[in-house]
Amino acid sequence: MVDPTFSTAYTTRTHALAVFDTLYGLDEQLQPHPQMVAGHVVEDGGLTWRLTLRDGLVFHDGAKVLARDCAASLRRWGVRDAFGQALMDATNEIAAPEDRTLVFRLKRPFPLLPVALGRSSSLVPAIMPQRLAETDPFRQVTEVVGSGPFRFLQDERIAGARVAYARHEGYVPRADGTPSFTAGPRVAHVERVVFNVTDPATAVAALQTGDADWVEQPLIDLLPALRRSRNVVVEVKERTGMIGCFRFNHLHPPFKDPAIRRIVLRAINQTDIMAAVGGMDPDYWQANVGFFPPGSPMATVPDFGRAEAASLDGLRRELAATSYKGEKVVFLVGADVPRISTACEVVRATLVGLGFNVDYVTTDWGTVLSRINSRNPISEGGWSCYCAYWAGMDQWIPPTHNFLRANGLRASTGWPESARLEALRAEWLAASDEAEQRRIARELQTTAEEVVPYVPLGLFRQPSAYRRNVTGILNGAAVFTNLRKG
Repeated sequence: MVDPTFSTAYTTRTHALAVFDTLYGLDEQLQPHPQMVAGHVVEDGGLTWRLTLRDGLVFHDGAKVLARDCAASLRRWGVRDAFGQALMDATNEIAAPEDRTLVFRLKRPFPLLPVALGRSSSLVPAIMPQRLAETDPFRQVTEVVGSGPFRFLQDERIAGARVAYARHEGYVPRADGTPSFTAGPRVAHVERVVFNVTDPATAVAALQTGDADWVEQPLIDLLPALRRSRNVVVEVKERTGMIGCFRFNHLHPPFKDPAIRRIVLRAINQTDIMAAVGGMDPDYWQANVGFFPPGSPMATVPDFGRAEAASLDGLRRELAATSYKGEKVVFLVGADVPRISTACEVVRATLVGLGFNVDYVTTDWGTVLSRINSRNPISEGGWSCYCAYWAGMDQWIPPTHNFLRANGLRASTGWPESARLEALRAEWLAASDEAEQRRIARELQTTAEEVVPYVPLGLFRQPSAYRRNVTGILNGAAVFTNLRKG
């Protein structure tokens, strides 16, 4: 999908970070820096933020980027994204009194405003023309007019097989700072970037022969062959990892019942799942992962997800005493994404062992992403559960953590509802220091174990592989700025 705020798929994020720009950028430590803005001034005790756009910002159609474009883009993004929703809930007005001046008038202080506007993962707060940004947030924008360093080549797109981008010659990188993820000068040194979607073995073979320059996510099983190639580098660039998640549909039976969700939480064995996904090399995975990823200042080691969890026999008896009466569980599986399909296989075995009547629906990931938007019951084509991965950066703190939102139909797919989770999230945002944030985060995680909006499956560190003549690849999610091909 080409709309940067319509889908949480990381292919959409990669597209968004190439084609669009954001008001702030994040470095690889996830700290914000001015990007499209020259700077900001905070007034009225934190209730007014006055942002000034830097000179030289133009859209791909040649029009100048104006403050009213930014205001409309952020209002649209704020409907869809969890962090955006938090910011909009704290905002009285986003005004554009002048072409280069954007003003946030807040109901209460929101010191994380630059972090929110620099969000550089799923649901990027991308800046697009006002006429496109005023599209209904729940209807996809199909015309791509970006503000970033690359133009999307619509006429070269082959759906499901190929997408291409060309350097935007009118893009003016900021003059100061150090390139780091989406922060600092975003310089496009290469003229074109072409994505070819193919099977894993063909992609690795093309990399070895030099017919491809970069394989973003090579299969673990193929890494030994790549390491033997003197012209190929294998490296983990996204250091926060990918967190496996088993997501429930909270609207319909059987997972509408929190007692049933808690039984699944206790039954899942993260070591079994991550060893299946990442192989025997512990450099590529980690178990005992809670609702915030390892490395986050909010993370704790949970009691669930361990090998010594309660036996399936005991949990099966507990399930028999719940509201579950053998209803069909529609389990959607993205079979074309190996780390997803492998995790799904292990989770299916656990569900069957517990006594669930599992309808295991294998399809492509794009179809899963489309189908999980349906709120219909099973009898009308709905779904019960699916596995996905979220980047650690997306789960680093409560405001960025979409799967911990529990505001019902405003939440992301699955639509959990918990007033307590929402209240703790608001408390975290209002906390005065990190010690208080940590305390609230611990309580938030304890509450999440009761509510179980999803089940963490462990952390997978996805390596990438690229030719040695490609230099300047930045740490973090894939971006095409700063890199060169020698």
